[in-house]
Amino acid sequence: MNKSRQIGITLVELAMVVVVIGVLATVVLPKVVRADAESRGSALKEIASSLSSGSAINYALRKENEAQGVAVSDCADVAKTMKLHAGTALPAGYAITQAAITANNTVACTLTQSLDGKAATATFTATGIS
Repeated sequence: MNKSRQIGITLVELAMVVVVIGVLATVVLPKVVRADAESRGSALKEIASSLSSGSAINYALRKENEAQGVAVSDCADVAKTMKLHAGTALPAGYAITQAAITANNTVACTLTQSLDGKAATATFTATGIS
């Protein structure tokens, strides 16, 4: 008896693998895209929160001693507080809309995230101090 063994895969098996990969791609890909959008939104909110905290810390330090912290007379000045306290500047792709802040007053400022042609905004609070 001479039995021949099949080596390799059949066309049907190959087609089934392609179908399974296609189904997985259609199910998983939207979740990956959604996760990317959610992470960008979280990063935007986290940076806005850091700017609010930096402004509050800067205000308290400067109120205690004028030589500490930085003067804040515009929303964009709050980015300097982030660099001062955390040692980092505002990340690339983020911008703060300029708006005047008078000393000892708190205003809502806008942070814009522009990444890959998509823009999103968040607000943060800033307190002016000379």
